[in-house]
Amino acid sequence: MGIILGAIADDFTGATDLCSTWVKAGLRVVQVIGIPEAGQTPRDADAVVIALKSRTIPADQAIAQSLAALDWLNAQGVRQVVFKYCSTFDSTAAGNIGPVTDALLAAMGQDFTVVSPAFPRNGRTIYKGNLFVGDLPLAESPMKDHPLTPMRDSSLIRLMDAQAQGRTGLVPLQTVRQGAPAIRAAFDHLRGEGFRYAVPDAVEDEDMIALGRALDGMALVTGGSAVAMGLPANLRDSGDLGAALPPRLPRSQGRAVVLAGSCSTATRAQIAHVTPLWPTLKLNLDRIAAGEDIAAEALGWAVAQTGPMLIYGSSDPAEVAENQRRHGTMEAGEMMERTLSTIARGLLERGFARFLVAGGETSGAVISALGVTALEIGPEVAAGVPWCGATVGDRELALCLKSGNFGGPEMFTQALEMLDD
Repeated sequence: MGIILGAIADDFTGATDLCSTWVKAGLRVVQVIGIPEAGQTPRDADAVVIALKSRTIPADQAIAQSLAALDWLNAQGVRQVVFKYCSTFDSTAAGNIGPVTDALLAAMGQDFTVVSPAFPRNGRTIYKGNLFVGDLPLAESPMKDHPLTPMRDSSLIRLMDAQAQGRTGLVPLQTVRQGAPAIRAAFDHLRGEGFRYAVPDAVEDEDMIALGRALDGMALVTGGSAVAMGLPANLRDSGDLGAALPPRLPRSQGRAVVLAGSCSTATRAQIAHVTPLWPTLKLNLDRIAAGEDIAAEALGWAVAQTGPMLIYGSSDPAEVAENQRRHGTMEAGEMMERTLSTIARGLLERGFARFLVAGGETSGAVISALGVTALEIGPEVAAGVPWCGATVGDRELALCLKSGNFGGPEMFTQALEMLDD
């Protein structure tokens, strides 16, 4: 039947999160790393997710990459496109979510779309237009101290209005609970009043299913992975969704490593859990900035260990702030990403084949360094975090790309245990 759904994700972990959502719904999904070449079409896929690394790059570059991805998806004949961003709406006052959404709408000849980063199963909910992380408003959650995109406002309406062209309106929870027809009527009302964006409240997964049903026929949908939960049912109703095999774990033999660059609260808890259990190495940013060959040291250390191990650059908020003061906000993160990606490439050359990577920016850097161009999505380790299979040359790799905020404290150990069962 060909590719029906297409998605543009602004980071690699978000892309695998969305793929996992669709795989669980019975779609055949391919995730490609970067924009495929013209004429390169995945076979036997209902949906293709293009993973970009555009979340924190300059807005004009993010727009250009996203429009090129849209051109490729249009050439495949997709009938609906999802622009996927983080469920904590990671962005700055200037973008990139708003500017990219504006550009995609204009390119598609559309004047209205939904803004829905909610992911209730992972504790991301929206009420009265405000985004919550667990029980905390976004601006009071650990996201307020994110090193690249500190979130200091919880109102999605204010956040979107500040960075996009056009007004943003609310679809309240009582309307969402009335089901898809009421949601569509609310969209029509907002559009008629001159609004360009709609933020629907959502506090349970059932709200996301109802929203997905209401999005049938909307050319561009934007949000977190949960916004796509209800879309496959629309395809089944139209008879366009074919049969699919259940996801399988990647077939990979080789040593295992966790590479962590995220400084999120969840990732730091996961690091603390394995520190007494595994060989663990923390990378020193000051030494990296001084030009010391930390990657070579880490590789020598790694090959001397046995069993799974952890190599990380994650820090607490105070250390992050001090590193940024000394080395620059963007520069500090980029130095750590380059070092972790160099280590990943060296580990691959030394026989490592199982990589769990924590952090969206880190995952993008590592996947690019490993030369991965496409991922086969497997079963979930935690909500929104699947194991994936990839082939590099004649090597079969197992890859788990974890958004920094996802997973419980024991996730690293649980993920590797899945491969050994």
